[in-house]
Amino acid sequence: MEIAAITLDLDDTLWPIEPVIARAEERLDAWLQIHCPRAAAAYPILSMRALRERIAADHPHLAHDFTEQRRLTLERALIPHGYTMAHVEDAYAEYFTARNEVECYADALPALERLAARYPLVSLSNGNADLRRIGIDRFFRFSISARDCGVGKPDPAIFRAACEGLNLPAGAVLHVGDDAQLDVAGANAAGLKSAWLNRNDALWIGAAPPHIHVKNLHELAERLLQPAASPALA
Repeated sequence: MEIAAITLDLDDTLWPIEPVIARAEERLDAWLQIHCPRAAAAYPILSMRALRERIAADHPHLAHDFTEQRRLTLERALIPHGYTMAHVEDAYAEYFTARNEVECYADALPALERLAARYPLVSLSNGNADLRRIGIDRFFRFSISARDCGVGKPDPAIFRAACEGLNLPAGAVLHVGDDAQLDVAGANAAGLKSAWLNRNDALWIGAAPPHIHVKNLHELAERLLQPAASPALA
């Protein structure tokens, strides 16, 4: 079946996420040192990171909701030291601003321009990036996050939500992402076509392979926008 729309992962697909989170943690720590110094002293960056990991482990029902995990972490760090929920919200706002200061891969924006001119694009992410803040919402018809959906990839429900929003059958939608399990296996299980964005030349060790295997988004655009009306999926 010809591809009629594309869903795209965000973190580590359009931009590298590790430096973004590291910078956001540094910005949060700097803010806390000024506005909540007692909490900053108790929870320097590595301790705050460990606290967040404990919060995630203690609240498995929030595995799909990184925003609430982070807010609970800040609440646990700040309130016992005499700070208020207003401080928690302000601290989260500082973190979230930095979390959305991303640097896209060099191939990402040119590929989005080309793909969006041909296909409806939908972002499909387990993370909490804000495309409007980042400045790329113009490329996407709509966005679906695990937080909004109530489940994250690889749960078929989040993929089905995208297809329903597009009013398309699953087999007409191509999902693009970097994670073999969350993106490729999840899309395959939900009946979508899958494209594995393998920037690091990793070996495929999953079960059902992706329908398309590319090294970057430029290669994906070239593959999908070739003169043939229906790209080969192999």
